[in-house]
Amino acid sequence: MKALRLLFLAAGLLTLWQLLVLLTGAPPYILPGPLPVGRALLTHLPILVRHLGTTLTEILLGLLLGTLLGTSSALAMIVSPLLKRWMLPLLVISQAIPVFALAPVLVLWFGYGMASKIAMAVLIIFFPVTSSFYYGMQRTDPDLLELARIMGARPLAVLRTIVIPSALPAFGAGVRVAAAVAPIGAVVGEWVGSSAGLGFYMLHANARMQIDVMFAALTILAASSLLLYFLVDHLLDRLIFWQPQQGPNL
Repeated sequence: MKALRLLFLAAGLLTLWQLLVLLTGAPPYILPGPLPVGRALLTHLPILVRHLGTTLTEILLGLLLGTLLGTSSALAMIVSPLLKRWMLPLLVISQAIPVFALAPVLVLWFGYGMASKIAMAVLIIFFPVTSSFYYGMQRTDPDLLELARIMGARPLAVLRTIVIPSALPAFGAGVRVAAAVAPIGAVVGEWVGSSAGLGFYMLHANARMQIDVMFAALTILAASSLLLYFLVDHLLDRLIFWQPQQGPNL
């Protein structure tokens, strides 16, 4: 049923796209229609797939490292009040600086290879994972904590058996956001400076006025990002199986 809804949604978006082209009369170098983009996609598919491999590697490594770093930071703050006093302001400050403005600096530090793109993705992913997991642990039911203390449970056991499981739904929400924004970091890094990846290929096509090829690369990127999000969402549903799948009926 979900796959059928996605097919209907895709068909509706393609129809709206074609109607927009027809109603506005936009020239192909401004907004190509779905058919020219589809032909460009088939023609350039091998090279697009090759660049997709580079971008997906950057996204997946950034997602993995950003999630690990965010989880570790949240656990450190919940365990140590001293670390919390130092790290929480740093978290806020890190979001006060536009991450996109750091892209040229990261390319300067880490070079034009994958490292700067992975670092960019980690910076974008780090905050939603850390904040959601930390505040999820903070909202642990105090009655459960008090009961554990009365029964003589050690702090590490309380953290492992009560605090972390209680925070997993919030953690899952943060990881879902991270999966949705991870491609942004990788592609922005490729735009600033790279020699491979879909972001690089989009700039290359734009410079050669191959707008249909640029839209084909964008289509591949959007489809891959959606697939990654739904895969992460499915895995989290399996991991956090006790979380209700539907909200309250209002």
